[in-house]
Amino acid sequence: MQDVRFHAFHGVMPQEGRVGADFLVSVRVGIALEKAMQSDDVEDTLNYAELYQLVQREMAVPSRLLEHVAGRIVKAIGKDFPDVTSIDLKLTKLNPPMGADCAGASVEIHLINDKTI
Repeated sequence: MQDVRFHAFHGVMPQEGRVGADFLVSVRVGIALEKAMQSDDVEDTLNYAELYQLVQREMAVPSRLLEHVAGRIVKAIGKDFPDVTSIDLKLTKLNPPMGADCAGASVEIHLINDKTI
């Protein structure tokens, strides 16, 4: 999933908890595709609609730090999709309140599933 937009209430500043901000989430997961390539059955792969629902659920929980939100998302992916072998996640707060004209502030996580996520 690339650049999925959410309005959420993450941030350190009090007004961020009241009015929220816009965020982009991109997630790339590694998973064996051989079975789905043969079967043409969604049960043999990672259902990206379910992945979206997971990310949506985690984005709805307010946090102060982007790192905390990103960590919750990758933990939930590892728990709900145990066959995932890697996760690349980018979480961007658009137009952050820091007094600069910038497109956004981001955190990125790159994990290999060694059964610790």
